[in-house]
Amino acid sequence: MSKSNNELSSEFSVVGKRIPKLDAAQKAMGRAEYIQDIKLPGMLFGKILYSKYAHANIVKIDTSKAVAFPGVHAVLTGEDVPKKMKMGLIKDNPPIKKGKVCSFRDEVAAVAAISPEIAKKALGLIEIEYEELEGIFDPEKAMEKNSPLVHDHLKSNVLKMPWNIHYGDVEKAEKESAFVVEDRFTTTWVTHCCMGTSGAVALFDASENLTIYTNTQIPSLAHKDFLEALKAMGLENKRVRVIKPVIGGGFGSKLDTYAYEHIAILLAYKCHKPVKIVFDRVEEFKATSTRQPTVTYIKQGCDKNGKLTFRNMRMVLDNGGHTSWGATTPSVMLMPISSLYRVENVKYNAKCVYTNNTYSQAMRGYGNPQATFAIESSMDILAEKAGIDRIEFRRINKNRSGDETPQGLKITSCGLEECIDAVKEELKFDGKNEKGVGTGIASLIHVGGGARIYGSDGCGAILKMDDYGKVDIFTGGTDMGQGLDNITAQIVAEELGLLAEDINVVHSDTDICPWDVGAHASRSTFVAGNAALGAAKKVKKKIQDFASKLFDVPCEKIELKDKLVFVPEDKEKSMTIGKLLRKAHFRPGGTMLMAEHFYDPDNQNMGKELKGNMSMTYSFGAHGAKVKVDEETGKVEVLEYVAAHDVGRAINPLLLEGQVYGGVVMGLGYALTEEVTIKDGKIMNANFRDYKLFTAKDAVKIKAPVIETIDKDGPFGAKGIGEPGCVPTAPAIANAIYDAVGVRIKDLPITPEKVLAALKEKNG
Repeated sequence: MSKSNNELSSEFSVVGKRIPKLDAAQKAMGRAEYIQDIKLPGMLFGKILYSKYAHANIVKIDTSKAVAFPGVHAVLTGEDVPKKMKMGLIKDNPPIKKGKVCSFRDEVAAVAAISPEIAKKALGLIEIEYEELEGIFDPEKAMEKNSPLVHDHLKSNVLKMPWNIHYGDVEKAEKESAFVVEDRFTTTWVTHCCMGTSGAVALFDASENLTIYTNTQIPSLAHKDFLEALKAMGLENKRVRVIKPVIGGGFGSKLDTYAYEHIAILLAYKCHKPVKIVFDRVEEFKATSTRQPTVTYIKQGCDKNGKLTFRNMRMVLDNGGHTSWGATTPSVMLMPISSLYRVENVKYNAKCVYTNNTYSQAMRGYGNPQATFAIESSMDILAEKAGIDRIEFRRINKNRSGDETPQGLKITSCGLEECIDAVKEELKFDGKNEKGVGTGIASLIHVGGGARIYGSDGCGAILKMDDYGKVDIFTGGTDMGQGLDNITAQIVAEELGLLAEDINVVHSDTDICPWDVGAHASRSTFVAGNAALGAAKKVKKKIQDFASKLFDVPCEKIELKDKLVFVPEDKEKSMTIGKLLRKAHFRPGGTMLMAEHFYDPDNQNMGKELKGNMSMTYSFGAHGAKVKVDEETGKVEVLEYVAAHDVGRAINPLLLEGQVYGGVVMGLGYALTEEVTIKDGKIMNANFRDYKLFTAKDAVKIKAPVIETIDKDGPFGAKGIGEPGCVPTAPAIANAIYDAVGVRIKDLPITPEKVLAALKEKNG
């Protein structure tokens, strides 16, 4: 049973309430500590020198002038990096390169000095002789037999990955289809544009144990990576402590460990002093990773009644010069390809291809926006060919609770139809628009209950209560601005009968906090929330046990609410939680109220067959756009936007709306304006002036209907909703443009130039 946002949960005291972000005042007053604010005694400053070419052999490096420059403490080249210190998904990327560079962002040297200015000057004194090589910048050309090899030791530029699946019988289904459409779509490089740039501060103690401050989304996995780095340096059995300052935005950009972190470690060890490396805006553009560009070929069909019969998709992805987590996006793309709508016969092939461009990382949606752009554009094309209303076409093929998809995804709760209906109701899909105005719709599926891509998908929580009913909850989950602190606090407060402000959430230090697999895959509310809830339930049971003895009533009759412990049937048997806790501590043989809980969802790792229930539940949604197209200029104006999501239960509707608004605006940029312009491997617009990011000035009218389906496994019924807000935005806009002026743009971003060219071609 689904509920709209005007029927949101009212049976709880804290869950479902619009509580502002608990850290808002700290951030507004400038008291939040970001990586830029970290200052340590004796700290040096590191700078990194990047390649002069996209593809070249390094013939000779002379660092003598930099070493002799006053104020310089250390200079590193690839010769100073241990052989086994490698980064990335398949460990193909040393933090400083030697012998050869494969992209302009390849690091070739680094300096530590007493000031950033001196370090930068010293970089200019390093003399490098290169032998430039032929570069390859088009992934489809890079697949050709005689293409230059990005990595000499490989036989091909194509990564060996298992993305080749076939469910059902696609060939037979195609032959039996009444209607078939086929198209090609492309997406380009876009980047995260976090307000807080990347950085790290590394230092070693007298026993050669490492502490590193870094604004990472994966503190536990980073801890593992840095232990491996120390091992490569010959520092086995040493400790690593990862301290995570406040993160000024992540969106997936901090889901891996980077060269700047490893370089900071190497410099700190060589100098015996703390070393800080923080990116400026240009470096943030050039030396962090983008969303992965794609070329998609899609063919799908339906029967005469509009029921989907098959979907066949082939994708080519630009992997760049090295392999980071962007190379795993085909695994997530498989989810919408196989499971968005009911389609029994699915074929999918994806190739990640080395080029001499920048390499890609995870970014909000993690491949889903690229795949959904092709799928949902094709859905409109197919509906038109079949002569079926596009809303009705989606209703015919909608996912339903209880479904199991060809990939093996088990749909527990599903509010897709309600989301589609909400969009239709808000935007009036009646075809009665004025000239040049059109409406478009697109749907989504995304993981909402964890996403098992490692052996574990778990998160730990440790809960400690003081004598006055105040709680410290130590969680492995990471808040990077998305509001996990609030969600954790509200879940714990609801379970223990407290207020959200009674809960202090700690997640910043691996020496204190338990393990977690990281902030990705919209998993934090579901997984970290269940971990916190599990710990809270254990503490609640201890409180009830003690109150049961004190009040002489069965344990199950004890309730906790409004900071009280009480028996509802007996008003005399009531006490503040704080008073009860003090009695518990000071009685003979007293107890301490602490509990830990590790929640690892019962989902499946897909493995080589790429089949299995990777998430405990799935979030659904539908987005709709009303646009106006100026046929003289090609400019697209978004008049209204509706983003309806099935969220399970809204733990905090205020923060949920904020997530949706932010996701939609990010998606609008992806659809209409954003592109990292790369020419022969070189980024040409590494600044906010030339990179056309949507800003507050470009904000549009957005409505965010919330559909509650109360998932059986989520904490208080909640699903993850961090990423879906940006997933179907581009196809919703593209479909609206087609409805407005009859031209279909198949290559992102949809710029005025592309629209105008398509209009001119249409009009002869």
